[in-house]
Amino acid sequence: MGRWRPPGEKSSPYITPEGFAVLEQELKDLWLRRRDVVKALAAAAAEGDRSENAEYHYRKKELGGIDRRIRYLQKRTPDLTVVNEAPASDEKVFFGAWVELEKDSDGSTVEYRIVGADEAKPSDNLISMDSPLAKALLKKSLDDEVAVSLGDSKETFFITGIRYR
Repeated sequence: MGRWRPPGEKSSPYITPEGFAVLEQELKDLWLRRRDVVKALAAAAAEGDRSENAEYHYRKKELGGIDRRIRYLQKRTPDLTVVNEAPASDEKVFFGAWVELEKDSDGSTVEYRIVGADEAKPSDNLISMDSPLAKALLKKSLDDEVAVSLGDSKETFFITGIRYR
């Protein structure tokens, strides 16, 4: 049995200006890091027998990871669409919105920003527009009720605030 898997569903090609700047900076940093790793790899290779040279094997693996990420970023960034403008109406939830939600179960509030898949970071309350919660929120208005299936449970939220920028 082979390891081949069908390609996954493509993520949305949208990104905020801040997210795009982060990806560009990551690509620049990777090129600088790659230069240092190549130097270290050459020094490790010069030490002689490569079969038992842990430094050589570590640097080869590290270089492969860096090259893989560089290839991904070089392929992905030209396809991205940077969304600079807020929508004409700030009364509905669209890409780039900060949405304040109140949980129906306990009344606690949480605020999320809907961003592109390449910049999503749930720990910073940045959720991908491809996530179930963001899909449920899109095109909703203030005071709307949103029900979302999160794994085995179903959670209900009320939209208490929408803002852009």
